[in-house]
Formats: sequence, C-alpha cells, structure tokens
Amino acid sequence: MYYQSMQEANVIRSLSALAHEARLRVFRALVVAGPEGLTPSALAEQLGIAPNALSFHLKELFHADLVTQERQGRNVLYRAAFPVMNDLLAYLTENCCQGAVCTNDAVASCEC
Repeated sequence: MYYQSMQEANVIRSLSALAHEARLRVFRALVVAGPEGLTPSALAEQLGIAPNALSFHLKELFHADLVTQERQGRNVLYRAAFPVMNDLLAYLTENCCQGAVCTNDAVASCEC
C-alpha cells in the first residue's frame, strides 16, 4: 500500500509539476544524479536551460516536494526527493493489474 501521506492533492501537485518538458527533464536528471544531486549551474549546462528559467522550474519542483535543496557554501545542491517519487509511483500503481502481482516490482521504486 502506498505511503499514507500521499494524498490526492499531493499527487495532483506532483503530476502538475512534472507536466512540463523542462521540469520533467530537470527531475529526471536529478534522479540519474542520485543522492549526490546537482547544482543549478551543472543542471543548466547539462540540459541547456537558461539559469533564470531553471531557477523557476526548480522552485516549482521544490514546492511540489519532488526535490530537496541543501546549501553547501555558496552553492545550492538539488536532489530528487526519492521517498516522494516512490510514494507517487506506489500511489499510481497501487491497483495495477487488477490486484494481481505485477511482473516488474523493481521498476516501481528506487532505493536511493
């Protein structure tokens, strides 16, 4: 069963944040980066997104609880919020396959 804090309002906020090409690319890049995360400058360079636009998209992902931020000296490090991502995936797949065991449970969560 999905984590109880993942209510429909949280799901809608998360999906709305991801329903933009640039934000989806940013989030996926942070997932690939894993727990080490990335700085905004590294994300901007990697994805070819202007820094001011990237700042807006990171803010939207942060407000949707999909990313975390940590200040490290003069830099801010962004990471994918893996527990929230896993809760979202669990919510979306809770009743998949009409209650039968799904064939690929490993895809439904990340242990990062």
